[in-house]
Amino acid sequence: MTQDANLGVDIGGTFTDVVLELDGRQFSTKVLTTYAAPEDAILDGMAQVCAKAGIAPDRLTRIIHGTTLATNALIERRGARTAFITTEGFRDVIEMRTESRFEQYDLNLVLPPPLIARNHRYTVTERVDASGEVLIALDRAEVEALAARLTGYQSIAVGLLHSYLNPDHERMIGAVLAEALPGVSVSLSSDVSPQMREYERFNTTCANAYVKPMMESYLGRLAARLAAAGAECPIYLMHSGGGIMSLQSAAEYPVRLVESGPAGGAIYAAEVARRHGLTRVLSFDMGGTTAKICLIRDGAPKTARVFEVARTWRFKKGSGMPISIPVIDMVEIGAGGGSLAHVDALGQIRVGPESAGSEPGPACYGRGGDKPAVTDADLTLGRLDPANFAGGSIPLHPDRSAAALTTLGSDAETAAHGLSEVVDENMANAARVHAVENGEDLADYTMIAFGGAAPLHAGRLCQKLGIDRLLVPPGAGVGSAIGFLRAPYSFEATRSVYMRLDAFDPAAARDLIEALTEEATGFVRSCDADAQVLSAAKLYMRYAGQGWEIAVDLPPEVATAPNRAALQALFDDNYTALFGRTVAGLPVEITVWAVNAATPVPAPTPTPPAPDGGRAEGPTRPLFDPAPGTFAPASVIDRAALRDGVSAPGPAIITEAETTIIVPAGFTATGRADGCIDIRRAS
Repeated sequence: MTQDANLGVDIGGTFTDVVLELDGRQFSTKVLTTYAAPEDAILDGMAQVCAKAGIAPDRLTRIIHGTTLATNALIERRGARTAFITTEGFRDVIEMRTESRFEQYDLNLVLPPPLIARNHRYTVTERVDASGEVLIALDRAEVEALAARLTGYQSIAVGLLHSYLNPDHERMIGAVLAEALPGVSVSLSSDVSPQMREYERFNTTCANAYVKPMMESYLGRLAARLAAAGAECPIYLMHSGGGIMSLQSAAEYPVRLVESGPAGGAIYAAEVARRHGLTRVLSFDMGGTTAKICLIRDGAPKTARVFEVARTWRFKKGSGMPISIPVIDMVEIGAGGGSLAHVDALGQIRVGPESAGSEPGPACYGRGGDKPAVTDADLTLGRLDPANFAGGSIPLHPDRSAAALTTLGSDAETAAHGLSEVVDENMANAARVHAVENGEDLADYTMIAFGGAAPLHAGRLCQKLGIDRLLVPPGAGVGSAIGFLRAPYSFEATRSVYMRLDAFDPAAARDLIEALTEEATGFVRSCDADAQVLSAAKLYMRYAGQGWEIAVDLPPEVATAPNRAALQALFDDNYTALFGRTVAGLPVEITVWAVNAATPVPAPTPTPPAPDGGRAEGPTRPLFDPAPGTFAPASVIDRAALRDGVSAPGPAIITEAETTIIVPAGFTATGRADGCIDIRRAS
């Protein structure tokens, strides 16, 4: 019987990770990302893992891909020449934003510029009110005249007032543009993000249009190159909500690929959490360019429907570009192995968000980089073996790291210590802020670390955050790519329909949930027509007059027969859990309805308790301990030696091909039956 051969591919800012699963075995590799043609790295990595597995690419059953290309295009403003069409009088919504100040007392505050400049924004005479009724009908002749002025654009975004309730005017514009400008990409807000709030909806549609031509071209080239190499299997894309979508849907809605790579890592961490029976987990993913932190409760990552990319002020909500799509809720900062350090005007070391990436890479790569990066600090502090980095495929140069670090104004070891502590404190602060925003206390959490750089820094973060337990799963260096292979086919359909509970209409609510279920299920069926599909409904609710909503998950019995009393009780419970109390006397209203359809995820096999397997021994090398600020001997142990129950007290350095695990003093690492390294603080 032929076994499935599934390939997971994650394009990161520095490395492209490729994982092949065949007959219960895993084969993986890391190759430097090729920015000019990202598909080159994928083909190289595919060839390597297929050779390791002893199969040809034509044996592959499916390929699941996640990428930061869409995110990077938005951050670096490298998208298509894009126009925006909106309702007359609302041309400047994406520039005015919400008129809030993310740094209230900064008199010189500079807001991020809009994605589409004013001279590329156009208006049409039409008006739909907040109930979806047409107040001013759209004249087709006006649209045709406007289309004649839009030659020269590669992509056009359309966002009209209240079109999430009545999309007819947007559909007319889309039809006219398709007829007058064939070959030009068109994105309608009623398709991309049919939700209330003009700024977020308009900006999301503009972002989709901005990256759509680039992503369509890339995905088309990728499919052609893979087929030419013999891999003619279906290709799927990981979306930001933690599921898999078809190549065609990804090309049509590329904004849903923003954060697709980090979403895969959160899915992998959630599976590990379920294997170990953990209900409170902090997922920590640190790669070459960024660090991502996510809260996982009861085996599922926290989700949201709006998030920000390209924040100009770290940790500051409102300083970035809001994207209104279903997404795994995480905080992301510019702190990765390639993040560059400099000394500011006050003489303080600052790290990121700029990154050396893979071209030229950190100074120690010997590829032309001369600025100090986090990897240079890790090498100088003894955390990395210069002869065994990335399985020995990339030799490191300690002398070049030392030369780069001295530009920070002190000797290399002192500079490396300072750089490392700054980046670790940045990540710890991000975790604290994210936990507080979600009403959580990290003291009871277990950290799960993955990504090429995370196991190097996770132990220090546990010390800073007061976390007593750390799990590093097998394949941690390519964790996001493994997560792609664990993700279900899924899609979340959303719609904004305002309804107060004191005027609740059970029939209308039931019809709306059924329509959203049909829409979401249809997307999943486009990936696998025969698969079993499960659906879950969610409402976004608030007290009347509040500016923002909270998410309320509906049990199946409430979703199929919604009623006012049940919804009120669910809202009260969720509001109390988040804020500690309810507000008596205020009516409650629903603003957004959502249904997520997904294929079922197999229940993982529980990991048994670790037996007493003795202690692993190994040679020692100097490792810098940041607590006392000195070097101390640390055992160097191959990860394969930590079999089930075998332990290694810190300080220790656990090595493998794709990453290195640092076990701090005061912690002990123990191998587990599922291949995880379980690191716990000594009692």
